[in-house]
Amino acid sequence: MQPLTDERIAAIAGKAEAIRETIIEMLVAAGSGHTAGPMGMADIFAAFYFHILRHDPKDPDWPERDRLILSNGHIVPVRYAAMAHAGYFPVAECMTLRHLGSRLQGHPERLKLPGLETTSGPLGEGLSQAAGIAYALNLDAKRSFVYCVMGDGEQDEGIVWESFLWAGKQGSRLANLIVVIDRNNIQIDGFTENVMPLESLRAKYEAFNWHVQEVDGHDVRQFVEAIGEAQAVYEKPSVIIAHTIPGKGIPEIERKYEWHGKPPTEEEGKRFLAELRTLNGKITSEHQ
Repeated sequence: MQPLTDERIAAIAGKAEAIRETIIEMLVAAGSGHTAGPMGMADIFAAFYFHILRHDPKDPDWPERDRLILSNGHIVPVRYAAMAHAGYFPVAECMTLRHLGSRLQGHPERLKLPGLETTSGPLGEGLSQAAGIAYALNLDAKRSFVYCVMGDGEQDEGIVWESFLWAGKQGSRLANLIVVIDRNNIQIDGFTENVMPLESLRAKYEAFNWHVQEVDGHDVRQFVEAIGEAQAVYEKPSVIIAHTIPGKGIPEIERKYEWHGKPPTEEEGKRFLAELRTLNGKITSEHQ
């Protein structure tokens, strides 16, 4: 990775706010989709696409690229927005989200859009796919990293723990696997600890032989430094628990599980965009 200067952090923060604005615009245009999770993960996806990943938007299948697997596919608006701003396709195409025939469906479809590594929808399957891809890259002596983004709600799935168990057993053979858990504490029916208590997540992952870190998912420096530490661990796979605020950037919807799978109306969208642009102006002025 490139050095993480203050200027680079400011640039990533600017990209994150642009991504948030695009998410609201595309959800309004679609009239359906998920708001809270994508908004909460904008900082992390900006860090991935504009600093961490080895990738080439003009050559999405570049053999030496890092792989980014999205297990919780319902937050894909944040990935589409990040990819568009990174140059994979025009930002205007984001407004076709969930439209009939669009490449940008409500869950990512690998065969429709170059740059997607997997098709995801059913929760819990991404980690097993990522572990298999990481294992295969290791067999081929590739130096690429495999990143798997997961939701905390999908930690309810049994297949997740089978995958953690298998990957932990592989030890150094899966040191190229780095999992990022979006710990936003909500799922579609309520708060995670009310639906199915997950804590202590850190202790569970450590018991499965994973290197574990916890970060503020909105602090770019913390997140990038955690990725750097994970890349330097050679004896086991790594997991980063990223604490995020669902609906980040829009105070009236932040931390509200009701916005897990709810899009803004046209009127709400205008209001949310105005709030985001005011926030974006503050962020820009702070770094000048």
